Amino acid sequence: MEAKEVKRIASGRWLSIVSSLAPHFAKAVEKGKHCGCPIHGGTDGFRVFKDFDSTGGAVCNSCGIFNDGYSLLMWANGWDFITTHRAVSDLLGVDSSAKQHTPLPVKQQVKTSKNDEQDIRDSLNHVWTSGIPLAHKDAWPARKYLENRGIDGLDYSTLDSKVIRFVPFLDFFEGMKKVGVFPAIVTMMCDSNGRPATVHRTYITHDGKKAPVESPKKLMRHCGANLFGGMRLTQATGKVLAVTEGIENALAVMVKYNIPVWAAGNAHLLENFVPPQGVDVVIFADKDLPSRIHPEGHGQEAARSLLKRLWSEGIRASIKLPTGAPQGVKVDWLDVLGSKQNSVQQGKVRQAM
Repeated sequence: MEAKEVKRIASGRWLSIVSSLAPHFAKAVEKGKHCGCPIHGGTDGFRVFKDFDSTGGAVCNSCGIFNDGYSLLMWANGWDFITTHRAVSDLLGVDSSAKQHTPLPVKQQVKTSKNDEQDIRDSLNHVWTSGIPLAHKDAWPARKYLENRGIDGLDYSTLDSKVIRFVPFLDFFEGMKKVGVFPAIVTMMCDSNGRPATVHRTYITHDGKKAPVESPKKLMRHCGANLFGGMRLTQATGKVLAVTEGIENALAVMVKYNIPVWAAGNAHLLENFVPPQGVDVVIFADKDLPSRIHPEGHGQEAARSLLKRLWSEGIRASIKLPTGAPQGVKVDWLDVLGSKQNSVQQGKVRQAM
């Protein structure tokens, strides 16, 4: 049976399905509201969608958005699509390979209302229109924050103000409770067709430090679009486009190597990144520590998966991993480019390009 049909049968049952197939997610999906991520912890970074029992969709502010139960289970268990399809089919008592089936009774589906979609759009527009370019004189907390992170010499006038902005005062919520107001760097995330999809927020302080909250980096809700087009910080001019996970990594690479760089957002979104046509892609991957779900490190695995897909689509691509870090230490390109090994790393990258 095709996945589309299995998902139709699963609609109205995803709470039970996810709890059964990913027991370590049971408490989080039953709670429904903001809670700690079952993968990396925290206090309020994970939540399921309002129509979770219908779709199985959820979001983690750090790990990404999972639009349905299949993608959630693939992330939760480190499964591939076929394994996930078979597991869900078996649990529902349907044949994953059969063309015919006897439909099982399902609960009434809960759909996102038009009013809810409009609320999401209004919220996104309110945040976005409150922003000013990073080159603006009043955006100095954002510039100070990036300098504190080790990004020196960035020409802020080259950043596209249609993609990245500074909001002087932005409400911060933990769950449904407002706990403070902070400045924020806000960045537009696009879908695979380059259309605006949602907004990424980095909460900071007025003196250029990370906001003193559990999860200073958050994604806003969106209305069902994929987020695979990345954050397009500058125009993709020339033959080569670099892509990183995080925004700060992207800006550091942009400064050091003077090439266009987009940020995917996280490892999950990097794996599914869709570049524009006509470019070669250089993947500046994070070097993550091994975990139970990602034994070779999430960043490395995501980069290799993206590399394999791009080559299969006829797109030239390569991976650059940061080197020189002590064994057992997570490291990204901002760590490397801010170190004393800058000149060595720059030489290696330029030669590899």
